[in-house]
Formats: sequence, C-alpha cells, structure tokens
Amino acid sequence: MNTPLSLLDFCTVYPGESAAESMERSVAFAQKAEKLGFSRVWYSEHHNMTTIVSSSPAVLIAHIGARTETIRLGAGGVMLPNHSPYIIAEQFGMLAELYPGRIDLGLGRAPGTDQQTLGRALRRDPLSAERFPSDVAELQAWLSSESPIPGVTAFPGVGTNVPLYILGSSMFGASLAAQMGLPYSFASHFAPQHLEQATTYYRENYTPSERYPEPYVIAAVNVTAADSEEDAQRQTHIVHRNRVRALMGRRGQVLNDDQLDAVVDSPQGRQITSMLRYTAAGTGEQVRDYLTWFTDHAKADELMISVQAGSSAESLRGMEILADAWGL
Repeated sequence: MNTPLSLLDFCTVYPGESAAESMERSVAFAQKAEKLGFSRVWYSEHHNMTTIVSSSPAVLIAHIGARTETIRLGAGGVMLPNHSPYIIAEQFGMLAELYPGRIDLGLGRAPGTDQQTLGRALRRDPLSAERFPSDVAELQAWLSSESPIPGVTAFPGVGTNVPLYILGSSMFGASLAAQMGLPYSFASHFAPQHLEQATTYYRENYTPSERYPEPYVIAAVNVTAADSEEDAQRQTHIVHRNRVRALMGRRGQVLNDDQLDAVVDSPQGRQITSMLRYTAAGTGEQVRDYLTWFTDHAKADELMISVQAGSSAESLRGMEILADAWGL
C-alpha cells in the first residue's frame, strides 16, 4: 500500500474574490479530496493576511465537516500561544462530538502573523511561545479525563482525546514531539532546511507513549500535477510569481508585471522560491516518482500535500492526476 496522502488548504482569496467565495471553494476542495480518497485536509491559522481566509480553523472545520461525510479534518495548525489551551479544548472537543473520529489538532508555536498583530490586535505576549511545551501538556489533559485545574472541566472536550500533532520546521518541534510521544509534522513545503535532521532526530529519540508506541512522521511537500510536463512548468512559473508577489506585498511593495518578473529572476526572488525546494512538478508519473523518493528522503509515514497550481480549476485537476498516479 502506498504512503497515505493528505492535503493542506490555505483557503486562498484570489483577486476579485470574496472571503465567502474562497470558503465555498474550500468546501468543494474537501469534497473532491474525499471522493478521490485523500486521508485528511488540514487548515492553518493565519492573521492579518488578506489573501488567506483561515484565521479560525475551528469555524472553518465546522462548516466543511457539515458538507462532507468521511474525510478527516484538522488544524495544521492552531497556533497555541495565541490561545488559552482550555478554549482550544472546548472548540476541538465540540468538533470531535459533532464529527466523531474525523478531527485532528495540529499545534504550532509560531504566531501565524506579524508582531504588530500579535501584540496589539491579538493582545498576546510575544514570550508566550516559551510556554508552548506546558501548554501542549495542559491541552492534552483537558482533552483527556484529567482536569489540570480542580473543579474545572472542558466541556465539550473532556474524554474526547482529540489526536494531537506537533508541527514544526526546526529541531524544537522534533525534540518536543519525541519527548512527549506525539506524532510530528514537518513544514517542508515552505521551510525545507532542517527536514532530514529533524525527522532523523525525532525517530532516533522517540519516547513511546501509550497512545503512540511508535513514532509517526508527516512531511509536507508541494505538488504541481498537470496533463503535460509543459503545462506543469507553466503553472510552476505562475506559482513562483504569486509567491513573490504575496511576500513583497506583505512588505508594502506593490509591483507591476515587469517589476515582478525582474524580482522573480533576481537573487532575492530565487531565495523566496527556494522555500518551495520540495516540489513534485510534472505529469502523474513524474509526480509519483518524486513523491516516492521524497517519502524515503523525509522518513515519512504520511505526506501532506500542498497543491500548487495556476488556478482553482487546475488545483482540482491536479488532485485528480495525483490521486490516479498514486493509486488512491
């Protein structure tokens, strides 16, 4: 049996599109993924980004859960330092009660936003990330039958034992997941530098837990699957331009097409697009061969696919090509 494939959905808002339209596309994306046999779809928490809708993964999961039947849905992830563990236990406990056996909870310690938003809008202490290990342990307790505060219960939440996953792009997450005996998901789709080191350390230093006696690695990878190699190359060029445009826009720089092309071809642009180093691009056969190599390279038990395409329609077609090539 091939390695399970899952999907990341960034809930992108395209130019001229409303947030509502983006979320409806996310529904269609999850329905398509369910039909094709993908294992799960995860949504990530971002703030102050006008091109990404998923500021509240729990709300989005509730909406999409009602429009799907079997596929697992989860946060990839909730940025735990932005929240009280108790509140997250209630939110995901409620989701687990609504959609039994279908809910995952990936946890990150990054803010998912800029420092201005973190400090002034979210009103969170930048040092709250230092509490991440203890916050994970507290959240785990709220979701079990062990209340960390006498006389207080997370309801719904208590006894649901929602599966927790530690997310990371550095050695910190690998070390924490190994120490706590939890599954580990590496963000190699945009932070490729420490993939091999982190997954190797995690496996070699894993402390078995009652729920997870064996280590479990999910590695994220970009996929641009098309009907021809030439079309995959065309879409890859669009993806690179969009990536550079978005990052420059966050820095307050609005570029016209000529300026954008110049930046893409510059050392600065190549540094930005190098974040997408782990990308399977091409026909179904080419993508399958790359993912087979990547699975071994990442020491992965599961692949988390970030579909990169030129348009929403091409994303759906890419999912079809990937599912067929992988034998889902």
